[in-house]
Amino acid sequence: MKFKHMLITLLLALMCITPIFASGAQEVTTSEEVSKTLNVYSIMPEKYATTIFAEFTKDTGIAVNFVRLSSGEALARLIAEKNNPQVDALWGGPADTYEAGILEDVFAQYTPKEADKIPEKFISSDGYWSGIGIIPLSFLSNNAYLKEKGLSAPTSWNDLLDPRYSNSLQMADARTSGTATERIYALVKVFGEDGAFEYQKKLHNNIQLYTKGGAGGAMPVATGQAAAGIFYIVDSLDIQQQGYDLTISYPTEGVTYGVEASGIVKGAKNLGAAKVLMDWASSKRLGEVMVANRINYIPTRGDVEVTNPALDMSNVKLLEAKAEWKGENRTRFVERWIEEVVQQ
Repeated sequence: MKFKHMLITLLLALMCITPIFASGAQEVTTSEEVSKTLNVYSIMPEKYATTIFAEFTKDTGIAVNFVRLSSGEALARLIAEKNNPQVDALWGGPADTYEAGILEDVFAQYTPKEADKIPEKFISSDGYWSGIGIIPLSFLSNNAYLKEKGLSAPTSWNDLLDPRYSNSLQMADARTSGTATERIYALVKVFGEDGAFEYQKKLHNNIQLYTKGGAGGAMPVATGQAAAGIFYIVDSLDIQQQGYDLTISYPTEGVTYGVEASGIVKGAKNLGAAKVLMDWASSKRLGEVMVANRINYIPTRGDVEVTNPALDMSNVKLLEAKAEWKGENRTRFVERWIEEVVQQ
């Protein structure tokens, strides 16, 4: 009887170590019980997240319920819900959103299974987030507008100050969008902090609309409602791939890039399933899913073959801005943008 009791105890312990077999990915093992559902806030646009989560479900059997929010909205919700988390993970959005969340104690530490395959600059050194894609900023312009106004596609930040763009530019609102805060980081790196805000005061004269989400202005640019805007490359390419007559260009002074990230929410109710998602995201499989479905993030893993030549950044000046620096300055930069640019 004693032996039988020990055997039962051992079997129960083994059952708590749940293997998840992934088609095309390595086996993932976690010591927590793994539920069959996972609740997520996704900063990544719905069309991309839907495709990616469908593949994750195929591979693991875990269904993902998600709500799409802008980065500012997602962070605000996580902070408000800190004492009673409503989701298990945050998916997508720039790493500085996660760094800002770390300061608010809303993320749990976890090192994914294949974290060592991701370069150090694309992953949290403390295990709070993992990079899943790289997205430089880009200029997106409507070719018909450029021709009508006698303009060439902008190749300098200062080109956007041209009065021929008066009331014609759309770009994201820094109060809600990670694309917009990325724009501020880039300008600070190019012009210095005070110079960046002086530049944005001038740029404001040509702004038609600040959109809630980062990609919100892309379709208006595509249809000619707006002339141009500043977007992450994933959004610029997505709209260009739909057949619109557009030009993607980059400023010679350089652009920063976002590290699209993922992380587990502190107090996650489905912790085991959240860890499986992080392990899957760190695998080569995620990059292959993005490439196969023309989801134009540059994979953080160097062993994923990228087939779209538009993602070759060898001729683009990429400016380095650490996620920690972005996270530390995010709130202050947004407040300064509101006070000096929007309310001027």
